[in-house]
Amino acid sequence: MSVQDDLAAVKRRLQDLERTVEELEHRVGTERGTPTGTRDEPMVTIPDTPYDSQKWTDTDDEGLGARDRHAP
Repeated sequence: MSVQDDLAAVKRRLQDLERTVEELEHRVGTERGTPTGTRDEPMVTIPDTPYDSQKWTDTDDEGLGARDRHAP
């Protein structure tokens, strides 16, 4: 296969993916009883800034237990 054939195949697959996603969005929207493209709940923005490390000073590592103790 040539580079042009590869690019054409990728383009076809992307178009198939777009069509499938649109069909899925439409199907999900009609099953929920809401038109496609609308949401019942508002979007929540999650900031990119790191969390304050002081929030985690007294926490245990979930599933690993406390930091100052050893497993039995």
